[in-house]
Formats: sequence, structure tokens, C-alpha cells
Amino acid sequence: MKRYRIAVMLPAYSSHGGAERFGYLFSAEMAERGHQTDFICSRQEAEAVPWVNVITVGWSKGHGRMAMINFANNAETLREIGEYDCAISLGKTLSQDILRVSRAPLREFLRCSEQPLPYGPSRWFRNMLHSLKYADRLTLEIEDQQFHSGCKIVAVSHFIRDLTLKTYPHLKAEDIDVVYNQPDLARFYAPDPEQIRAGREALGIAPDILAVGQATSKFMLKCTGPMLETIKNFPDNVHFYVAGEGDHKRYDRMAVTLGLGKRVHFLGKVENMPRFYHALDVFALPTYYDACSNATLEALATGLPVLSSVANGASYFLPRENIAADPANPAELTKILEKLLAQAENNKAAASRPEFVWPDAVKAGVSSFADLVETFIEQKKSLVRSI
Repeated sequence: MKRYRIAVMLPAYSSHGGAERFGYLFSAEMAERGHQTDFICSRQEAEAVPWVNVITVGWSKGHGRMAMINFANNAETLREIGEYDCAISLGKTLSQDILRVSRAPLREFLRCSEQPLPYGPSRWFRNMLHSLKYADRLTLEIEDQQFHSGCKIVAVSHFIRDLTLKTYPHLKAEDIDVVYNQPDLARFYAPDPEQIRAGREALGIAPDILAVGQATSKFMLKCTGPMLETIKNFPDNVHFYVAGEGDHKRYDRMAVTLGLGKRVHFLGKVENMPRFYHALDVFALPTYYDACSNATLEALATGLPVLSSVANGASYFLPRENIAADPANPAELTKILEKLLAQAENNKAAASRPEFVWPDAVKAGVSSFADLVETFIEQKKSLVRSI
């Protein structure tokens, strides 16, 4: 097998976070395959895995304009002098061979994320602030350069691909490959009855409770409020469990007002997420925006019935009837949840959960992305040799 020189570019080398953890795992995969792998970053937050050469450059404090400018410029300098066979960008860089797009372009991201806000002064003020933020203007400039550079583009979901095409109509669907995230299937899998019992015992969930769960710290964006209104439509044995840090005082008050004070449980940061999923009967993440929710994929991998919305890239793996068109509509959420709770009751009666089968035709996971990179390099070198 041929060995190549690879550069992975992202501001943080870290084993936590969405793009960061992907970069951490992908660079490890490429090094394990025998490629010389440099990880170019501004800050190193994890010990480097064997054979990955972490190169820290430039400004390392914060995430503002100076950090963005320094990283982009210094990463470009190293890319130019590195003579890499392939430079892969996971963030905002000035030039790259492959660009992995893990979130919507800024214009679409801001449009999606403003939807929970009511029309009026609060939405207008937020839009004004973003229009004045230098970091946002700089992000738009870099994105425009990236998406007009002619590099290979790989989106993390079909949802993100479509939002990219909406923002940059000069691109075509065939110009953008899609490789989904995939959870660690050694950790996230359908549990046996004893693991389910242990999970519920750890969270204090009685056998007669039907546990609906959500994992987020962005309660407004992920429609925690509409979910509380939805839970109110079900009997007293249906409880709601939320894993994730964040200020939930507003939702505590809302739960009390709705008469759900004893049926809504904010758990804060949950260290053992597989056990959290084992304890649940249904997972529900209606959302105004999620590029490709890792929590949704993890819940699916553990065999849970899952409710989500059209604005979640991970909904690609859900049956159409489990996907809400309006994530903030309790009537629609109630209809879906009613069906999923019945399905959960059947799972309980059978004392088992169905294994989720990942579609063979869909590229997913670090290994699939690494295959794509190797194929890209081989094709590029073949083209050079033919000239």
C-alpha cells in the first residue's frame, strides 16, 4: 500500500466536540494506515495518538477574529511548504484539497438558529449584532473563498449538502460527497435486559415508567419547551429526562406550570451516555437545526425508537413517519410520540430492542472518509501522471 503525506487542519486538536473529535479520530486512522499525518492546529487539548504529529501554530486563545486570522494564515503557510499529498480542512482555512463541511454555511446557520426567537425586537437585534460582528464577516469571506476554490467538498449529511447548495447555487449536488458521522459501535449498541435494568436503576427510573429522553444543552434550539407541552398530553407514567449542561431554570418553571414538576428531570452532564440510552424507552430530539446529531445516531445504535425533525441531518436514517415537519408543534410531536411509545411497550414485552442496521449504500464513519481521501489522492496522482 502506498504511503502519503497528509495534513489535517482544524483550530483545536481535541478528543471532545463534534468536528474536533472527528479530526482526532480521522488523523489517528490515517496514521494507523501508515500515512505521515500532520495535524495543524492553534491549540492542543489532548495527548497526541501514536504517529500523529501535532503542529501548533499562531494565536491559541479564544475563538475571535484574531484567533481565526492567525490560524488561517499560519495553517496556509504550513500547507504551502509541507508538500502534502492531500490537505484536509475541517474548519475555516484559506486553501485545501478536501473541505469537510460539518455545519451549514453561516448564512443558513443563522437563518435556522433564529427560528426559536419570536418575530420582533429580539430577532432584529440578534441579526443586527451578527451583521456587525467582524468574526461573522470574516467567516463569510472565508466560506465564499472555500466554496469557490474548486476543492473537493464532503458534507456531513444530505441536509448540510442541500443547505450548501442553497447558499452557493453555482455548485451541483454531484459536486458534494456525503459521509455521515457514525457513533462508536463498541460503546453504543442495543442493550440486553440486564443492561436496561442497570441503566434505569442508575437514573432512578421505576419499572412502570415510560422514559422519553433528550440530550442537549441548547434547550431552545432543540425544542425542549415544545417537548414539555407534548409530554403533558400523556399519562402520568410518561416522564421526560434531559441529559446536558445548561441553565434550565426557565424549563423547570414551565414544567411546574404545566403540572409536570415530578415528571421532568434535568440530569446535567451525563458521563455514561450509553447507560443513559439503555435507560430510555424513546429518544426525542425535535430541533430547528442540527447538522447531523450525534445523539440521534447514538440513540439509534442502541435500538431506541427515535423522534426528530426535518432540520436534523441524522433524520435521514429515520422512518418518514418519525420526522416532524414543525419541531415546535406539540400536536404533531404528540402524534409521533404516541406511536413510538406503543413501539417501546412492544420492545418491553419482548424484553429486547431491535439492532439498528446501517444502510450499506450510505457512507458513514471515519473509515469511509479515510477511504475517500485515499481514493482522491490516487486519482489526483493518476491524473498528473497521464498529463
